[in-house]
Amino acid sequence: MNLSKEYYKHKSVLLEESVRNLITNKNGIYIDATFGLGGHSYEILKRISKKAKLISLDQDKESIKKNLIKDKRLHLFHSNFIYIQDILNKKLFIEKVSGILADLGISYFQINNPKRGFSHKLNCILDMRMDQEKKYSAKNVINESSYEKLSYIFKEYGDFNNTKKMVGRILEKRIIKNISTSSDLLKIFFIRGSFKERKRFFSRLFQSIRIEVNDEINKLKNFLYQSSDIIEPGGRIAIISYHSIEDRIVKNFFKNGIIFSERKPDKIPFKMIHKKVIKPTYIEVKKNPRSRSAKLRIAEKL
Repeated sequence: MNLSKEYYKHKSVLLEESVRNLITNKNGIYIDATFGLGGHSYEILKRISKKAKLISLDQDKESIKKNLIKDKRLHLFHSNFIYIQDILNKKLFIEKVSGILADLGISYFQINNPKRGFSHKLNCILDMRMDQEKKYSAKNVINESSYEKLSYIFKEYGDFNNTKKMVGRILEKRIIKNISTSSDLLKIFFIRGSFKERKRFFSRLFQSIRIEVNDEINKLKNFLYQSSDIIEPGGRIAIISYHSIEDRIVKNFFKNGIIFSERKPDKIPFKMIHKKVIKPTYIEVKKNPRSRSAKLRIAEKL
């Protein structure tokens, strides 16, 4: 198996913990629902047998292009993970798999590419589309969303308590001219406090916009429900999340078979493998600061 240069720069989060806990059948069929630069897929391939299969997906076409893993066991698709059931049934004629892994974060090359507009550290066009074939971008969110919608986005996806001033400033500025770049957006806000506090503010701001652009919460819910049908009894699902709302959704679904206020099902599909969430070690965070907010939850199909 060969790896791209980007793979060595990109450090897959909770790599050992996620893959070690995922594989229960070395001859089974596994899914890496968020291929990225192939770090988790590469590790899975190292640990499964020659008879096994790995189905990997990514909605970012650039990720697919950058793949240099050459292995007959790997079946790589340009697709969002909400279409996993269709891919399995209609393209591969597979009904059940032994395990599913999903890392809900963004990759090294996405966040460091100024053309993609994910980072507040780079002066770039506001974009943030995981799938660049879609038209709805960060620029649309900031310049076209209503006061109520922006307030909801910042509160729900960025954990901001007081959004009134934030949204008010955006509405004032966009009347004068469109907010087109990350620099335009940053100039709107004057944040008191330390460098760390300012960095956290803008990280949360960009995170909330990215989640809205890619409809990440609704897609996660859809994906979790499909997973309960796809995984065979005794198989496992491992999800790495980076935001509190994502983690609550995953935890509640694994524990109760529902998402928030829904009625509990007659049969809960999963059981939690670990009572406590798995977080990166101090050493991993030191080597890869972006991993600090990662949370890994693993469940087994009943």
